[in-house]
This record gives sequence, structure tokens and C-alpha cells, in this order.
Amino acid sequence: MAGYGRWGRTARRTGPAVCAAVVLLAGCAGGLDGDPPAGGESAGAASGGRAAGPLDNPDGTKPGLAPVTGEDDRAEARELVGTVPTKGRGPKTGYDREDFGYAWMDTADGVPLSRNGCDTRNDVLRRDGQDLRFRSGSDCVVVAMTLADPYTGRTIEWRKREAAEVQVDHVVPLSYSWQMGASRWSEDKREQLANDPLNLIPVDGPTNSAKRDSGPATWLPPDRSVRCAYAVRFAQVAVKYEMPVTAADKRAMLAQCGA
Repeated sequence: MAGYGRWGRTARRTGPAVCAAVVLLAGCAGGLDGDPPAGGESAGAASGGRAAGPLDNPDGTKPGLAPVTGEDDRAEARELVGTVPTKGRGPKTGYDREDFGYAWMDTADGVPLSRNGCDTRNDVLRRDGQDLRFRSGSDCVVVAMTLADPYTGRTIEWRKREAAEVQVDHVVPLSYSWQMGASRWSEDKREQLANDPLNLIPVDGPTNSAKRDSGPATWLPPDRSVRCAYAVRFAQVAVKYEMPVTAADKRAMLAQCGA
């Protein structure tokens, strides 16, 4: 997989970011089953300023998806999107979710947080959620949390018994990647994409269901303030995995960042 080129200025912080994420996750142990206290705060208040902008989060180990603000950052965003190659979207023939490994495997090599004894879904819930509650006897399985959803701006008080209310979005959908070349990748590379925290964001479930396998030309987050950030994250995944996007998707991504 390719590096980030001039975006190595943030990529060089990968090691400390991983350590910070591990400390964060370890610090969440010891919760009990039950519902978190009800809260009516806004998404911004719920995030407590924790959400990281994508340009400062090249490995995906920091929580959330903060807006890209300031002309310098938006210019950098456009430059990154500009490096993504384009090609036509191929057929979906032969696509099967199992070609990307079983869901939320902890054994995908080459990505942060793998092989830590906790499956990928719970890893990213722990990364992005607040007021975490765990299954009794576990410091892995999240049963309740507060989520500041970046796609809608809503604060979601999530409980595991209503699991579909929060879904983990593959920013670059797996079937999209299949049509853009992943059908020819190695099994290991597909497993990495499916479990890479850079490509995973817990979000409002119905909003994620509406996205399906769309690219940015046909679907963007309802909250306009994070659309450039979403485009950057889509581009970061594409660059990391040396994957093209469609010309229409690239134009949409550039437009969100002011091109």
C-alpha cells in the first residue's frame, strides 16, 4: 500500500496516535451493564472536542470526524483529493462480503488495533463513543454509549438491545472497492480494508443504510459541515489502498472542499 506523500507530516505521528488510542481504550475497562445517564446535549457538546479532523488523523485511531475548516486546510484537502486517480466503475459481479474476511475480525494484519483481543466493531465503538458501558466481565463488548454522530450532527444514546440504531460505516464501501479493483486484490489486502479504522466510523444506522454502496457523487453526509472531511477520509482510504475513484466521485469530493 502506498504512503501519504507530503501528508507524511501527519503520518509520522502514527506511532504516538496508536499508543494514545491504546491508552484510551485500556482506560475504559471496568464498566457495568446498564444504560448511561440520559442526556440532551448537542453532538458538539457530546464529543467534548474529541473529534479529530481527517488531516490530523491519517491512521484513523483518533475519534470522530471533525469539519475541515480554514482555507489552508481546505487547500490541503483539495491537493490530497487531487492525487486520487480515476477510472470507470466496474461490475459488481462476484462480490461477496466474505471475500473481505468474516465481519469484524480481530486478526487482519497491517492495520491499527488488530490482534488486541477485541473485534473491530467494538474497537471503533470504544474509539468514538463516550460514557461507555461494557458487558459484565468484559472490557471489550460495548453495551451502551453516547455517540456524537458526525453524519447527522445528532447525539445518540445507544444501547446494544437497539443495535441497528448505530452502524459502523465503511467510508469506502466494500462493494464499491470491489468494483474499483479490489476484486483483484489479495485476500489479506481486502481484510485490511474491511477492518482498517481509517475506513470505519460509527454513525446513525438509518443514515448509513441509506448510503448503501454509494460514492460521494451520489451520497454525502446530511450534515454539510463535515462533507469536506468526509471527502478527505474517502480520499485517504483510496490513497492508502492505491484505489481509484470514479471521475464523478472525484469532482464531488473536490467540490465539497471548495474547488
